[in-house]
Amino acid sequence: MPEGDSVWRVARRLDARLSGLTLSASDFRVPQHATADLSGRRVLDTVSRGKHLLTRVAGDVTLHTHLRMDGEWTVLRPGKHLPARLRPDVRVRLDTSDGQTAYALRMPVVELVRTSREHEVVGHLGPDLLGEDWDAAEAVRRLSADPDRPLAAALLDQRNLAGIGNLWANELCFLRGRSPWTPVRDVDLPPLVDLAHRLLRFSVSGALTGRRTAQVTTGDPRPGRDHWVAGRAGRPCLRCGTVVRVVAEVPGDAERRRTWWCPRCQPGPSPGNVP
Repeated sequence: MPEGDSVWRVARRLDARLSGLTLSASDFRVPQHATADLSGRRVLDTVSRGKHLLTRVAGDVTLHTHLRMDGEWTVLRPGKHLPARLRPDVRVRLDTSDGQTAYALRMPVVELVRTSREHEVVGHLGPDLLGEDWDAAEAVRRLSADPDRPLAAALLDQRNLAGIGNLWANELCFLRGRSPWTPVRDVDLPPLVDLAHRLLRFSVSGALTGRRTAQVTTGDPRPGRDHWVAGRAGRPCLRCGTVVRVVAEVPGDAERRRTWWCPRCQPGPSPGNVP
């Protein structure tokens, strides 16, 4: 599932390409909105909220999409056509007045809601790490509300803070020197939350500067060296040389995602002694 910084970049791209344009046609290939027609409406903006995308158009209408595991937005310039192999994946098509076409592909969540009622789809989220209204104190308060919860699971709960995915949760645990199964009560939360905020801000900074910063946690952007533990199962820890371990995700259990860790750099509970 894309992380909050990845979704932020999608929102930025859609906003740059579509905002200010009038929709000449729309096609929603989902049952609940099959007859919806946004033609003649001007696109106002696209923003991200955690892992959610909100594309607002004139007339108090917001197109809410969520990428989940494999959703994708693509915008084609005038004269360009979607490859035939991708056409069955289209869930939304938006034609614009300047000849561009935006496609939502394999999109698992497609909703039209009133802009004035966006809170009904994103109001449950905690403070957005990349939002203008980021509130570190509120994120700490929410994380602290369940002190017995394992740290990685608490970080992944979007009701605590919005934008952390599995990669960031695992990397944050490593960088703070904590086992992913450490109870929240045993963690100094303010520095952790501050680090999460700084990491995601750094990750998206490349979109503004052109540098390779996206999801680099080690400072080394070379493939295979850009993360401390995420995706490095069976390989030596870049810090101490201990073999990085991994436990598989338990399908249907949000508390038990695929988890990587270095037993030496991250002392504390392990999967075998966590209830």
